[in-house]
Amino acid sequence: MREPKLLVDSISLVPGAVRAGAACGVVGKAIESGLIGLRTHQLRDYTGGSPHPVDDHPYGGGPGMVMRPEPVYAAVEELSAARRHDRRILLTPQGRRFDQAAARRLASVGSMLIFCGRYEGVDERVRGLFDEELSIGDYVLSGGEAAAVVLVDAVSRLVPGVLGSPESLGDESFGQGLLEYPQYTRPETFRGHSVPGVLLSGDHARIEQWRREQAQQRTRERRPDMLAKERHD
Repeated sequence: MREPKLLVDSISLVPGAVRAGAACGVVGKAIESGLIGLRTHQLRDYTGGSPHPVDDHPYGGGPGMVMRPEPVYAAVEELSAARRHDRRILLTPQGRRFDQAAARRLASVGSMLIFCGRYEGVDERVRGLFDEELSIGDYVLSGGEAAAVVLVDAVSRLVPGVLGSPESLGDESFGQGLLEYPQYTRPETFRGHSVPGVLLSGDHARIEQWRREQAQQRTRERRPDMLAKERHD
């Protein structure tokens, strides 16, 4: 079997959710072919046979439970001893926002370890185990497994060979710092709505100009923050 271009180790309390979520579409095919390697690990397997659970009540009181440091350290250290990961990532709402730039950066590494937080979060003392902390958005999930699937999908599709048409990456939303332009296919007219004439003209220069203008307009209307960031950069 071929050596994967990207190897991902994911640690969580629901590893099946990560496996199932990543098994779809082009990323699933890349995993099947060995182009992407995905190994999922159950955190409970790293308690050393201890009767203590993976979580406990927070010191100082408060609602919910906090993930204990012992199994987290055991899992990360054991997996890292077997393979030195290029990046070790903690998924947490407190992390830096994951975006397309981060996906491109991570697509160039050879391997990464992802830890999925749950409950009220992790014991603060485990943060030093990780190279970075990432969040997929300003909302709360039941656990980091869904975020792990998002990260694996977004990163994997940027790995050379995963997509059948790598040229399409530049035209996608966020590929050029803009949202994608409107797309049309057959039929030419559907329920009174027709395909813009410029797309039927065969004039590739006009089509490219129209697409660029539409992408800019859509971004200006829906995500003006992206344009502001582009100007600032």
